[in-house]
Amino acid sequence: METLFCISTALAAGLFMTRPAKKLGLPAVTAYLVAGILIGPYCLGIEGLGFVSAESVQALGLFSDVALGFIAFAIGNEFRLSQLKKIGGKATFIGILQAVITAAVVDAALLVLHIFLGEKLPVPMALTLGAIAAATAPAATLMVVRQYKAKGKLTDLLLPIVAIDDAVGLVVFSVSFGVARAMVNGEFSIISIAVEPIIEIVCSLALGALMGVLFTFCEKFFNSNSKRLCLSLTFVLFTVAISKLEFEIGGVHIGFSALLVCMMLGTMFCNMCDFSAEIMDKTDKWTVPLFALFFVISGAELELNVFSDPAIIGIGAAYILSRSAGKYIGAFSSCKMAKCDEKTTRYLGVTLLPQAGVALGMSVTVMELGDIGSIIRNIILFSVLVYELLGPVLTKIALTKAGDITEKPKEKEGGSSTHTSSSGREHGGGGGKF
Repeated sequence: METLFCISTALAAGLFMTRPAKKLGLPAVTAYLVAGILIGPYCLGIEGLGFVSAESVQALGLFSDVALGFIAFAIGNEFRLSQLKKIGGKATFIGILQAVITAAVVDAALLVLHIFLGEKLPVPMALTLGAIAAATAPAATLMVVRQYKAKGKLTDLLLPIVAIDDAVGLVVFSVSFGVARAMVNGEFSIISIAVEPIIEIVCSLALGALMGVLFTFCEKFFNSNSKRLCLSLTFVLFTVAISKLEFEIGGVHIGFSALLVCMMLGTMFCNMCDFSAEIMDKTDKWTVPLFALFFVISGAELELNVFSDPAIIGIGAAYILSRSAGKYIGAFSSCKMAKCDEKTTRYLGVTLLPQAGVALGMSVTVMELGDIGSIIRNIILFSVLVYELLGPVLTKIALTKAGDITEKPKEKEGGSSTHTSSSGREHGGGGGKF
């Protein structure tokens, strides 16, 4: 009963918080996170209201795992070969390079800070934060694009870039996190640091591809959309489950990244199944409350007492500043190399600042690192709040400076944190429309 009460309270709190968020022009993901903080055990903690203990939050961990599976599944659906052919090499080049540069800049900044903070900022934490920094959640960015009917060279380049950015971030994260995990566990061999992360990526993509082929094959046995939807949910849940498997072969640890496996599942499905777009649209609608619950739970996990340590505040500030610099430098330099126009080169980086769903998903995974994983989780939660608050404002300024916003916006639903992909679908931070 307690679990059901927590779920209902979390959904209600998130839903009602979207009203003031809409008035302020903020995306729904921000409302959900704030709602989670307010009803979480580290803020109000009122008996009988929301999550009264950390255990009550952890009890809903299954919902987070399932939500992450669907987030990654939706990301995979963005990689339709027909769409990738349309966006051209320029957007692909910029999308990959700016993500890698961002991770490198954050890694460098935090490793320098490590010299002064020592064990307050261990090397595995620096590497992991750098990897998470690569991911972008352009929900707020694209909300501004739609609201202000932005059109121009910057907008045309932005839309395909955001379709590939999260996928690049997942690959970068898998490599860096694998190295960080080996260091935390005291495994400093070449196999654990260099080989096992690569094996994990390859095995994850292979497993996802296999599940995608099987998924597409099974879908052909059903004609009704309701049964096809049920099968879709079944395969995502089953894929998340088998992604938890771990074993050893010849002393080499073999594991899977649930995010990468589910992403490849979505990629194979959307390219092999003729009616995948229709099924994905229905899946998005079904997962709306699931994603809302995920973000509320994430907000409830923000341990405010962690920030009583000045060192943690400094690390959080360094992460936000270095990531912002990395996104700008990465976008600026990659646009220069790709010979983009001056305004696009100057302002693209600003539009790539927001973070949400995928970054939060990565922060769930890093809890495997123990105490430092918990600190990383809190830093990412805090940074998401900052980016989702400032992102829409900065994006509007950048698009206006670039000349892509030339008219006053029309009144429309603006509180939804949605991601309009190059294929025309929408998902918030990598998931369903809120």
